[in-house]
Amino acid sequence: MTRALVTGITGQDGSYLADLLLAKGYEVHGLIRRSSSFNTSRIDHLYQDPHEPDGRFFLHYSDLTDSSSLVTWLNRIRPEEVYNLGAQSHVGVSFEMPEFTADTAGMGTLRLLEAIRHAEWPVRFYQAGSSEMFGKVVESPQTERTRFQPRSPYAVAKVFGHQMTIQYREAYGLFAANGILFNHESPRRGPTFVTRKITRGVAAILAGREQKLYLGNLDARRDWGYAPEYVEAMWRMLQQPEPDDFVIATGEMHSVREFVDDAFALAGLDWQQHVEIDARYFRPTEVDELCGDASKARTMIGWEPKTTFHALVRLMLEADLREAGLDPSRLLTAATR
Repeated sequence: MTRALVTGITGQDGSYLADLLLAKGYEVHGLIRRSSSFNTSRIDHLYQDPHEPDGRFFLHYSDLTDSSSLVTWLNRIRPEEVYNLGAQSHVGVSFEMPEFTADTAGMGTLRLLEAIRHAEWPVRFYQAGSSEMFGKVVESPQTERTRFQPRSPYAVAKVFGHQMTIQYREAYGLFAANGILFNHESPRRGPTFVTRKITRGVAAILAGREQKLYLGNLDARRDWGYAPEYVEAMWRMLQQPEPDDFVIATGEMHSVREFVDDAFALAGLDWQQHVEIDARYFRPTEVDELCGDASKARTMIGWEPKTTFHALVRLMLEADLREAGLDPSRLLTAATR
């Protein structure tokens, strides 16, 4: 039985990755931060699952800012695969908490790599990179060879982690792979991220709890995919004979405005009657557009996206309607149902 260690397991990607690995017969260990309140809603179904009597899912208190705890748990668990998904991952928040962001997303990666370097058994390491590393893009679409020009503390920290992963791979022979994942969404996306903010906002308006939705830059364009498909790409990267770096993306760009228009149209609403622009949500430095070329991933690891942009908007909206106690089949317009 393959044993995997996952940082950031309580997040969107960590929870979907845990689902995938358990379905493949893995023993899964997740590292979670100790706090005054629990934030495990995305993985509650795993350790409450009556179909897991053999105990293949475990949580341990640790932190990417604490190298001693990382070394301790790595040696206790002795995983064959390590997936580093933990970090302060909100781009907007990184402007307000740059030091903490750098410590988790950047130095946290280095601490984990250093722990793995001294492991006495072979470990395969996955580093979660981000399309935000491309920043002020120099070419479109972006590939594994495109130059990074980060435009936020988060992106700078991710570039550090990406380059350290390559450094440890080349200097010490570690099996260390970088995934450069473009935006990927789902019903488990955090409520402060713009896609989930939009679908939750539509649900709140339909439920009569809100009248307005406040957003920032509607003109930013992103390459949006479906998170469960993207975590499969992470797993595929660690099954290859040699480690490498891969862009994971759909190859299509859509603006925030398009996402808004799709979500409100599904609900039969005119978004211009409900959306207000709030300057507080603009960033000091913006990334105007991101679009990835996943040709290398298609060829080398056999991965490709399956969920379209419009299907993604719909499934997220349906989930938030159900969470609000509403019936999507009754509220979505016939033309888009």
